[in-house]
Amino acid sequence: MPVDEMSHRMGDPLGKDTREATWSIVLSVLMIAAGGVALFVPSTTGRAVTLVLGCLLIIGGILHVAFAWRADRPAAVVWEILLAVLYGGVGCSLLVSPAVGLDALTLALALYLVLGGTLEITLAFALRPPPGRAWLLIDGVVFLLLATLIWMGWPAGSTWVVGTLVAISLLVRGLARLMLSLAMRRVLR
Repeated sequence: MPVDEMSHRMGDPLGKDTREATWSIVLSVLMIAAGGVALFVPSTTGRAVTLVLGCLLIIGGILHVAFAWRADRPAAVVWEILLAVLYGGVGCSLLVSPAVGLDALTLALALYLVLGGTLEITLAFALRPPPGRAWLLIDGVVFLLLATLIWMGWPAGSTWVVGTLVAISLLVRGLARLMLSLAMRRVLR
């Protein structure tokens, strides 16, 4: 009898944890696959990221206008409208001029990688006992190395760097999560 079925019949909550670990493994594999696809078309991935971000910012601007209607104080209305203009303006500029948007996104991505890598390394040292924490440390170090590479190649590499780094990020993060999920699954069994 499989462990999941035996745990379920015995009323053991570990069966649920094992299923969650399995889903985590499936999602990690999908993340790795998405990273692999993105790695083969980095310029297209970079443009797609820029356009999606532009659309999301425009939607955010529209939502801030809606929040302005719901605000109860005049100062809140003014702030919501200012945020709507900012979000909408940046979103439109990304859609109108994706190349300039890619340059800005390249710098924003470098900042994200520095912050994300620092947090992953901090988390790896905070989680000393659990198995698989070394993968979090590797994930954080790779993020910091990628941030350094971005900074060294900016702005000339902006046309491909966003797509390549998003792809690498998906691959490494998916691999880190996969290894962590596999380690947790082994512990649960």
